Amino acid sequence: MNSHNPENSPVLVRRTDAGISIILNKQETINSLTLEMVRSIATHLNEALADDECKLILFYGAGSRGFCAGGDLKRLALDIRNNNIGDVNQFFLEEYHLDLAIQRCPKPVIVIADGITMGGGLGIAAGADWVIATENTRMAMPETRIGFFPDVGATGWMHSKCPPGYPEYLGLTSYEMQGSECVRLGFASHLTHSEKVYELIRSIENFKAKDISHAKELLPLLMRRLKVYFYREIMPKPDVDQWVAEYFASKSSLPEIIESLQTCRIHMSPCDGILSGLSERSPTALALTLKLLRYNEHLPMDRVYETDFQAIQFIIRHPDYLEGIRARLIDRDNKPRWQPDSLEKVDLSLLRL
Repeated sequence: MNSHNPENSPVLVRRTDAGISIILNKQETINSLTLEMVRSIATHLNEALADDECKLILFYGAGSRGFCAGGDLKRLALDIRNNNIGDVNQFFLEEYHLDLAIQRCPKPVIVIADGITMGGGLGIAAGADWVIATENTRMAMPETRIGFFPDVGATGWMHSKCPPGYPEYLGLTSYEMQGSECVRLGFASHLTHSEKVYELIRSIENFKAKDISHAKELLPLLMRRLKVYFYREIMPKPDVDQWVAEYFASKSSLPEIIESLQTCRIHMSPCDGILSGLSERSPTALALTLKLLRYNEHLPMDRVYETDFQAIQFIIRHPDYLEGIRARLIDRDNKPRWQPDSLEKVDLSLLRL
């Protein structure tokens, strides 16, 4: 396997004692994914699977800001404006195929999720055996703020990773998990200190794995070497979990959620903040997100990605997506003009599931 890369390549690959490291290297956009990057990652992953000497696949991001902030939204918005829908579709199709391949990967996959890890970054991490967070890790699904929905299979895999109510809560409110919260809520498996990340990566890459014949043997042996890097205790928050479950778990009606939060805010100030946050989001994106959470809840992941792609066909033709990117990322006036501007007027009849 070739480990030589131009330093300015958006994806680097390094051959290691353990296997390979795939390094996202587009620091100016916090390693946001493009179709070129997705194809490069997929190529390296396929090479790793075909190489008997490769025992482990490690992902991390170049730079100090994060692992991956998601997809390159400005690039996608430009393609949509220019009616390059084929290119947009190809990006999402190949991204979802990559995410599913990672989930099905027979070799151990580890993701170092230091810093910002959102959108497409979560799509990669969701299929990993280990996701290692730090105190600087910030994970969230902010898609409804830009008129989009939590894709990359999240409305499916969150149900198996998160405590009750959190798939709905995280998907609708874009609540940002930091540090230990990423582990507590199921998005990460381990927590380390950011100052130890470089040393941790080198310890993983230098792990002598050639004599390990079965993939299942590798991670327990690796843990013996790495356990000194990880925090042992993640503090539980039973009161918060109970509140989230009460107001969000298994809900299928946005008006019902909002009505319960309006009653709740009389007694609890956090409810008021959540209501205010929801009011800033695209009503169509909120309705679509909740519909997908219920539709995908019990589907196998290949079907979830198919559903996501059908939802893509609906949302990229809806005015809220371009408007959200304009308001939040391009003009940054934070004054999106949603169409429609209320939940009562939302029409999902063109959505084909």
